[in-house]
Amino acid sequence: MNSKVFIIGLAGLFCTSALGQDLLELPSPRTNGGRPLMQVLKDRKSAREFSTNALPTQIVSDLLWAAYGVNRPETGRRTAPSARNWQEIDVYVAMAEGLFVYDAKANALKTVLNEDVRVLCGTQDYVKDAPLNLVFVADLSRMGEASAEDKTNLAYADAGFISENVYLFCASEGLATVIRASIDRPTLATKLNLSSTQSIILSQTVGFPK
Repeated sequence: MNSKVFIIGLAGLFCTSALGQDLLELPSPRTNGGRPLMQVLKDRKSAREFSTNALPTQIVSDLLWAAYGVNRPETGRRTAPSARNWQEIDVYVAMAEGLFVYDAKANALKTVLNEDVRVLCGTQDYVKDAPLNLVFVADLSRMGEASAEDKTNLAYADAGFISENVYLFCASEGLATVIRASIDRPTLATKLNLSSTQSIILSQTVGFPK
């Protein structure tokens, strides 16, 4: 898949919300099919070599839904669990076209920055050229009166659940992925304009195998 094809597809999907924020409306995720679970578990692995080819928009939609989409619309609950249903994790998506945050309820990407910040999503060389990097950011203000230690521990656990969903999706779809803690968090947090209650937990690279 040529990256220019994906960019043309993006241009046709952008709209402007009532708040003036650019939205990338994603196609409906395909929630049927996929490979049998036991085969996917057998093939689940980390990879550190990626093709630079962009991911088709449909695959991005399917990936994000599998990671942390709404699977029970009547309650707004997600494909990954979170402590007390706080849903404190936000999934940021870094691509060549810009930086976005996943709006699971709207099945859309909200524009955060119109620039390529993939190089900030990890310290490894492959990060800047891989087509997509997910950044899991916890908003600790959503976690009630839990202690600071509990908030941190639970946020890491909840991000881990999302990451494993990504791993299973990638194993099913023949994609490559790896989760990472090696991030220049202060620099990336400044670029993302995060508040004092938001914390970068982990980052995960996804792409076609090289």
